Amino acid sequence: MIVKEFEKKRSVKTESRESDLVVVGGGMSGVCCSIVAARAGIKVTLVQDRPVLGGNASSEVRLWILGATSHMGNNNRWAREGGVIDEILVENLYRNKEGNPLILDTILLEKVTIEPNITLLLDTMVYEVKKSSNTTIQNITAFCSQNATKYILKAPLFCDASGDGIVAFQAGAPFRMGAEDGSEFDEGFAPDVEDYGELLGHSMYFYTKDVGQPVRYIAPAFALKNVEDLPRIRNFQLQEDGCRLWWVEFGGRLDTIHQSQDIKWELWKFIYGLWNYVKNSGKYPEAENLTLEWVATIPGKRESRRFEGDYMLVQPDVVEQRTHYDAVAFGGWSLDLHPADGIYSEKPGCNQWHSKGVYQIPWRCYYSKSIDNLFLAGRIISASHVAFGSSRVMATCAHGAQAVGMAAVIATKNKLKPGDLAQRDIIKVLQLELNKRGQSIPGIPIEDKTNLVNEAHISATSELELSNLPADGPWKALNFSCAQMLPMQKNLRYHIMFTIRSDRETSLDVEFRTSSKSHNHTPDVTLETHRIELSKGEQEVEVTFEKNLPEDQYGFICLMQNEHIAVKTSETLVSGIVSVFNKENRAVSNFGRQDPPPGIGVEAFEFWCPERRPGGKNLGFEIRPAVKTFGARNLNNGYTRPSNRPNAWVAALEQSKAKVTLSWPEKKEIKRIILMFDTDFDHPMESSLMGHPEHVIPFCVNDYRIMDSNGHVVFEKKDNHQTINSIELDKPESTDKLVIELMKPNKYTPVALYEVFCY
Repeated sequence: MIVKEFEKKRSVKTESRESDLVVVGGGMSGVCCSIVAARAGIKVTLVQDRPVLGGNASSEVRLWILGATSHMGNNNRWAREGGVIDEILVENLYRNKEGNPLILDTILLEKVTIEPNITLLLDTMVYEVKKSSNTTIQNITAFCSQNATKYILKAPLFCDASGDGIVAFQAGAPFRMGAEDGSEFDEGFAPDVEDYGELLGHSMYFYTKDVGQPVRYIAPAFALKNVEDLPRIRNFQLQEDGCRLWWVEFGGRLDTIHQSQDIKWELWKFIYGLWNYVKNSGKYPEAENLTLEWVATIPGKRESRRFEGDYMLVQPDVVEQRTHYDAVAFGGWSLDLHPADGIYSEKPGCNQWHSKGVYQIPWRCYYSKSIDNLFLAGRIISASHVAFGSSRVMATCAHGAQAVGMAAVIATKNKLKPGDLAQRDIIKVLQLELNKRGQSIPGIPIEDKTNLVNEAHISATSELELSNLPADGPWKALNFSCAQMLPMQKNLRYHIMFTIRSDRETSLDVEFRTSSKSHNHTPDVTLETHRIELSKGEQEVEVTFEKNLPEDQYGFICLMQNEHIAVKTSETLVSGIVSVFNKENRAVSNFGRQDPPPGIGVEAFEFWCPERRPGGKNLGFEIRPAVKTFGARNLNNGYTRPSNRPNAWVAALEQSKAKVTLSWPEKKEIKRIILMFDTDFDHPMESSLMGHPEHVIPFCVNDYRIMDSNGHVVFEKKDNHQTINSIELDKPESTDKLVIELMKPNKYTPVALYEVFCY
């Protein structure tokens, strides 16, 4: 029993804690930043003002995690973000392919709490920043509402991943809020702020449930009346729920920080008013047995402050895919702006314009130009309003935050400030450490002199020479133009054959296309066209292309739309090989092609995108000469996903068990081995709601073992599902040979491996 006498004043319990890095904000950016830093050996305090991790991806908001893949609705092939964010998405697929956001909560909590170098403070709000000088943060103060404890958190380095920039703002860092004039950064897409508004609003989601019997609904007094008069309601479909309701948006003309509660109430009013209309207007009889299962209690916030770094990402960086010496991350979501009036606007809910491929994000965007020890992560990085329309999405934010985590490690070990890492010699160290962990910075290969594989002779039991894919799959009608993407070698002339079925005499147009940029996958250059006359029935179609490619890159063999024709597909899946279709994905403003109005600084081009599995089948074909880009030399070429070529070693299709042998002229002492597998970077792996057809990606090798020169098994793995396998041997292995034996993952998919590291 505790008895206390009267006192004039009492102070709350106070704890002081020190670490190497304090990360404020436990969304996907803060989580990935913290994990990267902690795994690399520094002490991290992660402060989150909510009871769970994940921010907009958590069960409190329930937005799916997306980035450059854009629902497979753009031309960014193999563009899912790598590293820790990939690890999380792959794990979520394995445990939670149905997309339950509660399960994602547990995965994020597990990933953070198993790291001994992370101290996690949930339900803890930062409210004060103390500086030791005008340009240096000394500590921050936070309060946990659940244990009534005040925390004073001190560190030499701080990362603001809070969304609104609570630390950067109080530290006095320069920031912007709203839209720039288009002339400032040559941004033709900059909005007319009077007509369109300056800020993107908040969104709030809800779910319904069929309970099997009629459910009545009585709206609360605060529910919005006459919602049927709003333009967005005219086409409302009951199939829309969760984050498909992204258009339930409001607040872009308000202060999205200080009026956030007002915005939340307006969204609640709308949702309960909408449900009243659905249940009681008589216009939705199919809703009779439906009840509201869940309505968010906090909205998902899109935009508030953006803080200035030594570089500001702008529209031309995205559209032109500008290169930067200090690139550390990439983006690929569209330039995506929303009308500020949201649900009250007559305008479409979003205005999206895509680029022809992914773009680099430089390191100089990830730290404050004025606060010496402050990193920036998430949606508050240094970007213009227009470029922010692309860089703001969660997977892109998390990917950049991984760069912050590793930068904090390098800065800690070398007593550097965030801005020091922008020096050309130091940035190479950061890029290498990131890429070794799967970051896959576009255009920057891994050049790791410490990797013993570089000194090894590499051989394999087989290497795929792709002369055909068996036409053993279903027929695919050419209701849309279809293309088989193949990694072709320069200066070669190819001959290809397909199996075609026609229901009448007609003609088939076959086009040979490629991309104007060798690392892109937008087929915007047509090299030649052939028209082939068809008779009724099944037949073989052969084409010889006279033109050849000036450099190694992907070619597109396009079978143009003809509803009277079908092509035979293949059940075989091969790493770095995919079929694409010129059809629509309206969820991301893909209408088969984009034709922007003149003057907005965006290019016109067609979309050719894959289908999702269990679709997504390649075409059956025969090709001469065979495609020979799958050799074992890819295992240390520095790339961990396809770019202008597959970059993977792939074994022969018929080989059920394949081996790679690394041989050295003398014994090497090996303690650590890293293998990078194919988990289909084309697949977006949306974290919630949508669901996925499998819990393990079919390209991924599940079972393998590693043996030394004596045949002794030094490591064995069963049921692998992850992209990166980092293996710490129990004791250093002294050997002049390692044999990696890998089992074929399934009947239709050959063994594939991207990269091997030995240390």
